[in-house]
Amino acid sequence: MRFTTLGSLETVSRLTLGGGGLGRGWGETTLEEAIATVHAAVDAGITLLDTAPMYRDCEQVIGAAFAGALPGDVRITTKCQLGEPPRGAAADRLERSLEASLKIMRVERADIFFLHSNLCTDDYVFGRRNDLRTQFATPWSMYVDEVAPAMEGLKARGRIGAWGITGIGVPTAVLRAIAHTPAPDAVQAIANLMDSAGGIRQFAEPTRPREIIAAAGARGIGVLGIRAVQAGALTASLDRAVKDSHPESADYRRAAPFRALCAQAGLDPAIVAHRYALDMAGVDTVILGVKNRDELAACLDAEAQGPLPADLCARIDALSLA
Repeated sequence: MRFTTLGSLETVSRLTLGGGGLGRGWGETTLEEAIATVHAAVDAGITLLDTAPMYRDCEQVIGAAFAGALPGDVRITTKCQLGEPPRGAAADRLERSLEASLKIMRVERADIFFLHSNLCTDDYVFGRRNDLRTQFATPWSMYVDEVAPAMEGLKARGRIGAWGITGIGVPTAVLRAIAHTPAPDAVQAIANLMDSAGGIRQFAEPTRPREIIAAAGARGIGVLGIRAVQAGALTASLDRAVKDSHPESADYRRAAPFRALCAQAGLDPAIVAHRYALDMAGVDTVILGVKNRDELAACLDAEAQGPLPADLCARIDALSLA
C-alpha cells in the first residue's frame, strides 16, 4: 500500500474505505460481511475510513467492527448533509449530527468532518430536484456566515481534527469555497475517466472536477477522489438494478468503448478505472465503494499494480469520454 499526505493530515493510505458500500448503497451485503471487509481493509494497510449517517448503517458497521478501539493509525471521517436549515441553526445542526455519528461509531472525535451538501449561490436554481433544494443544498451566505465558522470552532475544541466539503455542488461555488478563508482542509472530488458525477449531479453546467482538484492542490487542501468507477458505469456490468433512464445507466452505455478497450487488452475495467483514478494529478487518496471482501481484493490489486502504462492512459483519453 502506498501512502500520502492528505492536506493537514499526516500519512494516510492511497486507498480509503468508503461507507457507501458497507452501508448497502451499492448493492446488498450483510453486517457480518461488512465488518469482515473493514477488518480486511485495515489489515491490508488502509488507514482512512470514510463514513456518513446517510450511508444507511455504515456507521453501525464501524462501531461493531472496533467497539470503540480503532487501531492507532486508522483515521475516521463522517459527514453532515446540512441542506439549508433556518438561519442561525447551522452550527447546532452540524454539532448534533457529529455527536450522533461519534456515538454510533463509539469514537471520541472525527479526523475529518465534511459538509455533505451541494454548495450554491444564494439564488441558484438547480436543473434537477430544485423543489428539494433546501434538503440537499447549502447557499453561499450560510456557508460563509455559519458553516465555516462552526467547523473552525469544532476543530478548535478538538471535536474534529479537520473539516472539508464534498465538492459535488455547483462548481463555481465549490471553487469559491476552496479560495475562501478559512479554507476547508479537504475536499471530496469526482475522480473518474468520464469526469462524471452521474446521479448525484443536480446542476446543468459542466462538473469541472479536474479544475476543482487542481485548485484544491494549489491551496494545500487534501483531495479525496470519489466515484472512481462512476457507481458501476466503468465496470464490466452493473451489479444492481438501475432504471434505463437513470444517469448511471446512461454512463454505462456511454462507457462501452472503454469496456471494449479493456476487453481487447485482457484487463478488468474496474481495476483499470481505479488505477486511472489513482493516477489522476492532485488526487491524494481514492475512496472505495466496495461492499464485500472480493470487491476490496480487486481494488487492493489495482493499487498494488501501480500507475497505468502511458500508452494505455493515452488510449483511454483518446476515447473522449470525459
